[in-house]
Amino acid sequence: MSATPAPPTMYAVASGDRLKMLMERTGTGGAVTTRELAAAAGVSHGTIGGLMSGTQRAIPEHKAKAIAARLGVDLLVLFIPMERAGRALIPAQQVVA
Repeated sequence: MSATPAPPTMYAVASGDRLKMLMERTGTGGAVTTRELAAAAGVSHGTIGGLMSGTQRAIPEHKAKAIAARLGVDLLVLFIPMERAGRALIPAQQVVA
């Protein structure tokens, strides 16, 4: 019997306002649009809008890394790692074994 692969780690945006600010001035000093960021990260522009507005809370690790890379910031400047606890997503820092 083979083991089921673990679901990907999810990351929640720390602040929609921080995401907006970083889009206005990326690590290279330029601005990036919602559509440009979405294309670079391989997500829809609606996903980026949802992260900014708070209607979408979490995304898989590889997408969070792509967004952070395009903005020129460390992953943890923008995102908080999440762990699954039943159906709820809680910040990994708060998980107690």
